[in-house]
Amino acid sequence: MARRKFTLDRRSGKLMGVCAGIGRYFNIDPTFVRIGAVVVTLLGAFPWTLVAYGLAAWLAKPRGYDAEDYSTVGKLSTNDLRLNMRDIDRRMAEVEQFVTNSNSSLASEIEKLR
Repeated sequence: MARRKFTLDRRSGKLMGVCAGIGRYFNIDPTFVRIGAVVVTLLGAFPWTLVAYGLAAWLAKPRGYDAEDYSTVGKLSTNDLRLNMRDIDRRMAEVEQFVTNSNSSLASEIEKLR
């Protein structure tokens, strides 16, 4: 049986990857680890949890990336891609309309100030 080693998971981490690394080490969702860390900190271990978090971030090594990290690349269907691009195109059109829209009341107020 291979011995597991704790490493930082900066790719899926929020602040340095400590909670994500703990979650990966114990095979649990990092969100539960984050919530647990906040609860423990708020229940009275305030300075020590921050010290432990900082030490873990400083001492642990970042995790290397393997083929598992890239397993979802290329699995987007053309229909999903088309729908995604349609949504992006719609949002860009809204931004363009907002930017290029002439606001006559604002223009008249600016002219009055001149």
